[in-house]
Amino acid sequence: MKEEYLRLEKWGETPGQAMDRLTDIVKLLRKECPWDKAQTHESLTRNMVEEAYEAVEAIKNQDMDNLCEELGDVVLQASLHSEIASEKDHFDITKVLNMEADKMIRRHPHIFSEYDAKTIDKVLEKWENIKDVEHNKPLCSQKLNKVPRSLPALIRADKVQEKAAKVGFDWEDATGAIDKFHEETIEFLTEYERQDKEKMKMELGDLLFSIVNVARLLDIDPEEAISNTTEKFIRRFTYVEETAISQGKELSSMSLNEMDQLWDEAKSFEKK
Repeated sequence: MKEEYLRLEKWGETPGQAMDRLTDIVKLLRKECPWDKAQTHESLTRNMVEEAYEAVEAIKNQDMDNLCEELGDVVLQASLHSEIASEKDHFDITKVLNMEADKMIRRHPHIFSEYDAKTIDKVLEKWENIKDVEHNKPLCSQKLNKVPRSLPALIRADKVQEKAAKVGFDWEDATGAIDKFHEETIEFLTEYERQDKEKMKMELGDLLFSIVNVARLLDIDPEEAISNTTEKFIRRFTYVEETAISQGKELSSMSLNEMDQLWDEAKSFEKK
């Protein structure tokens, strides 16, 4: 085995040494591995998203060993993108890390300067103010356009609504948002009756957007809410299927009414 490879097999003893080790490995892979050599910023986009979600999944599962691994994968993505950029003289991992460090110092004046923030709300308010200064105080509509389109739709809708709310474009409380939800429901049902697919799609989008508004004003994370409901559906469906199998039946041969009865059993079982 080459001496270079042997050197890279040794763990770094400090964060800096470990980062250098990973960076050197990525550089080597970009030179010698056919797959790594072929990658671009665009081809790695999906990997970046998937690795971030896998890290979040590890957090939800409270699996620290898996979280350690998944965070490494996230850092690898940052290292890969930085190496690809450095090959075209755009930037390198050193600049990425230093720029992020500078940003953290600028946006935490309550730590690095005389400014004193007494509460978390004040810290966040100052953070947003500093971002505005950095970006030459953009218009609110510009802020809305900068919310990444690659975010999950519910999260993006929530963030867009939050930014609009900061300039007063918001309901006084959840009551107005709930009334709007009922209005959007009626509009969707009207298009459903007409069976106009495109208009149904538009009205369903309005309905979902209004639900996010209700959730935001009630301080409920809409992404977490739908995720919890999906998990609940899976649990109950699992009960239905396993119970059917224990009775010598297959779901495909059962009527919807029979499956609904088992579904009600699953709901009762959960409540107990």
